[in-house]
Amino acid sequence: MSSTHTPDDVDLLVIGGGMAGLTAAVRAIRRGLRVVLVEKAAEVGGSARYAGYLWSAPSHEVMDEVNPQGDPDLRAAVVEGFPAALDFVRDLGVPCGPAVPVLRYGTGHQFDTSAFIEGCRSRVVAEGELLLGARTERLCPDDEGRIRGADLVLADGTRRTVRAGTTLLATGGFQADRGLRAVHVHRCATDIPLRSNPHSAGAGLRLAEAVGGVVVNSGGGFYGHLVPTGVTLTPELFVELALYYSEHAVLFNLHGERFVDETLGDHLTTMALVDQPEARGLLVTDAKGYREHVLTSYVEGGPANDKFALAGRRGARAVVADSVEDFASMPPEWGYDGERIAAELARTLSGDPTPGRAEDARPLDEPPYYVLEATAAITFPFAGVRVDGRGRVLRDTGDVIPGLRAAGSDIGGLYRDAYAGGLAPAMVLALAAADDAAERIELRSV
Repeated sequence: MSSTHTPDDVDLLVIGGGMAGLTAAVRAIRRGLRVVLVEKAAEVGGSARYAGYLWSAPSHEVMDEVNPQGDPDLRAAVVEGFPAALDFVRDLGVPCGPAVPVLRYGTGHQFDTSAFIEGCRSRVVAEGELLLGARTERLCPDDEGRIRGADLVLADGTRRTVRAGTTLLATGGFQADRGLRAVHVHRCATDIPLRSNPHSAGAGLRLAEAVGGVVVNSGGGFYGHLVPTGVTLTPELFVELALYYSEHAVLFNLHGERFVDETLGDHLTTMALVDQPEARGLLVTDAKGYREHVLTSYVEGGPANDKFALAGRRGARAVVADSVEDFASMPPEWGYDGERIAAELARTLSGDPTPGRAEDARPLDEPPYYVLEATAAITFPFAGVRVDGRGRVLRDTGDVIPGLRAAGSDIGGLYRDAYAGGLAPAMVLALAAADDAAERIELRSV
């Protein structure tokens, strides 16, 4: 154990250099704090590189309606902290687009995440310390149980202990660890594609558990999107091949059954598919759906591409059926009950779909039909370290672990079978961690 009387090396130690970690580091530097940021990868940015919108629910009422099972304190913190997060991006000199609707119920702003990442990185290098390729071996509690920093293994293999007044876990979640996915996401989530950076493998969760932190919201779902099966999902395809248009299509499992109201959101359909046989299904839309939704951008002002054609070129099962009756003669090696699909599709055409289609009741009645096999891909889990509305890590008793914070995908409980943005919550709790660290220093100096 470290002595409680040894001076701190820094005011804030940030473990992880994604959206949350970079935000906290720069905010702390701006407030005059000494900062060290530790990143396991060879560069900062994490999965934020693949995002493009800062968005969330615009009010407490909307957040509570779309995410009723989420932690109330975290829900409130995100809504109340969103304006400050947006201001932080703008203050960094990164242009933000106008407010646009996201997922029918959200409001967001497009911004250049690469410019944001580079702006933060350069500030940390200039005024703090950035350790790349460094692994955090363990957190260091003092004799009173306060976390006083961490033991690191640097890129060259040497060891270093960084003592800190506040330590922030921002390692990006555990989606890259197949075992943790099976335990905390779904038993069938082991082999689903990863729509994320490969370094977010549960380091923050393990570090927190080792000092008394606990995992919450196990089985509470995950954020991801449908993607074509049989395609190697590389970073440049994370957005290009996300099948957002599923909200205007129908999805059948191997038994030829529809099992979810697809119109409620591709992110919700994705979670539902993991619970189906082999976590794969046939996504079907008609000619009108192809024109109006496959070929258009999911979010106003976003990129548009022919996802169906791209998936076919990449080796996915993508075919065009001239009529509903064609489904009855599907290739047996695909493993689907084609006759059942034909019957279910005909029922949808009759205006009596089961499940219902609350947000888009239009029957798919304009052949031909565009048929693409899809599976679920995970971006980050909703299980994670238990925290309060300020991101303070809690024990199973509800007591705060002094000196330890968590933000971004390392936290659990904000969402449960629901979703209202990922970057905004990461920034909100990161800003809280930095501000609280600064206030702690100010109080000590009084």
